[in-house]
Amino acid sequence: MRILVATDAWHPQVNGVVRTLTKLADAAKGFGVEFTFLTPQSFRTFAMPSYRDVRLAMPRPARIAKLIEEARPDSIHIATEGPIGLMVRRYCRQRKLPFTTSFHTRFPEYVRARVPVPESLIWRALRRFHGASRAVMAATPALASELTERGFANVVLWPRGVDTKLFHPRAIDLCLPAPVFLSVGRVAVEKNLEAFLELDLPGTKVIVGDGPARAVLEEAYPDAIFLGQKHGDELADIYAAADVFVFPSKTDTFGLVLLEALASGLPVAAFPVKGPRDVIGDAPVGALDPDLRNACFAALDISRQACVEFAADYTWEASARAFVDSIRAVGAMLPGRNGAEQPRFVA
Repeated sequence: MRILVATDAWHPQVNGVVRTLTKLADAAKGFGVEFTFLTPQSFRTFAMPSYRDVRLAMPRPARIAKLIEEARPDSIHIATEGPIGLMVRRYCRQRKLPFTTSFHTRFPEYVRARVPVPESLIWRALRRFHGASRAVMAATPALASELTERGFANVVLWPRGVDTKLFHPRAIDLCLPAPVFLSVGRVAVEKNLEAFLELDLPGTKVIVGDGPARAVLEEAYPDAIFLGQKHGDELADIYAAADVFVFPSKTDTFGLVLLEALASGLPVAAFPVKGPRDVIGDAPVGALDPDLRNACFAALDISRQACVEFAADYTWEASARAFVDSIRAVGAMLPGRNGAEQPRFVA
């Protein structure tokens, strides 16, 4: 089975969408599913306004059609609502081909954090984008329920995973004053990092990640340590060396970093909002409190072993199987699946 995934988020970006898609493809190889990615790397790009680290593609219809034809997929999945996603959606609609989509980002809240655009208008555009999808994949039951309540059709559950071979407890000392309060992710306005950095906490605050707000925050909070982007074992070591993972975001749909932290034995402190609440629920692995400072202190008393055991239930193989099973269940296979001629593009 060959699945083509159209995504506007791709390397060298470092975010949850890119990590999710990469891990999905790796895990699916184990049961005979091959992924091909249609990404900005195939097109000219320009810097996203207000976020120059992110490059948006400038796809042309003929080029999109040629790349899809060359991939000869059995199914098409649109992961993002950007220029590539829009163009692939158009391709499928014009040819009456089935496709699936996924909902990764709360664009209404992200846009509102930057410009005064009514959220209702953005939700309307998102409903239109996903309206023709055979399945709109959501990471948690709560998000799936919310999308359904907002008028999205064909919403299905696609859980996430974590690489426990990489993220696990280990003896690491960062040689910093304890306790170490860690936050990992994009350093941007929608991540609400000021809510963490302004807290009166003992020990050390550490920020891992990069983004458009980093220079301003580094200058405003000189007592915090900004380490920039970290990957692989270096990132896993930092997780394992910290005492509490602080997640101040109020806009994330899931937050893979929550699972990475928990797999590393790191309890979570967060606001009681949809992202962390959906991941943690009532499990004794995090402290969710409207007062983030109280949450940070409460998390210090949480069992690190409980965090590890909780994360062990989330595997990328299970995530990949759920993704593929959803495509098959909703009939999102293209013509030619059983050997017939695939749809051809004529310029």
